Amino acid sequence: MRAQLARIDAVLVQAVIAAALSCAHLHDIASAAGQDGWKAWAYPISVDLLLVAAWRRLRTGEAKAAGWCWFVIALAASLGANVATAGLLDLDAVPAWLRILVAGWPAVAFLGGTLLAHSAPAPAHEQPTDEEGTADPVPEPPAELVAAPAPASPAVPVPAALVEHARKVAAEHHTRTGTPIDTATLRARLGVPAPMADAIATHL
Repeated sequence: MRAQLARIDAVLVQAVIAAALSCAHLHDIASAAGQDGWKAWAYPISVDLLLVAAWRRLRTGEAKAAGWCWFVIALAASLGANVATAGLLDLDAVPAWLRILVAGWPAVAFLGGTLLAHSAPAPAHEQPTDEEGTADPVPEPPAELVAAPAPASPAVPVPAALVEHARKVAAEHHTRTGTPIDTATLRARLGVPAPMADAIATHL
């Protein structure tokens, strides 16, 4: 347990150190490019947030192409600042192209963050909703495409005398009500179990 906590602590310390150094380098580049005060400190936060948003998109497994695109852009901005402050760039005479890149970064970061946050495909199990947020009902198939239930085949033997009696009962019911007798009524009139009533109904 102590060894695991020690490894976690070491990783956290390393992450904090790396983040602080990267943040300082991005701040120095932004400040040298004319972004002074709080604006210079906002640049490293913007770059790191775009990196996190792109990494989360890669972890979800959805729209990975967009995730990789913005991850590479944010990583290039971070690495570029780290390398540029290693003595390869005169911070007292920043070239115009770098000033343009630094000035245009907020719009790029805003576009990337918006696309990463709002372009995820909807889960397949969700139903489309209308403007009020209620799910649209699933349309019923046309009646002509719905197969009529096949009549049950006799599962039990039915005596001929019982079939004849059932026909008389059915005829009397039709004469009295004007409608064919249903299986439940036939079962009640004859006093037979449900399987027997279903078998008799197939003979009527």
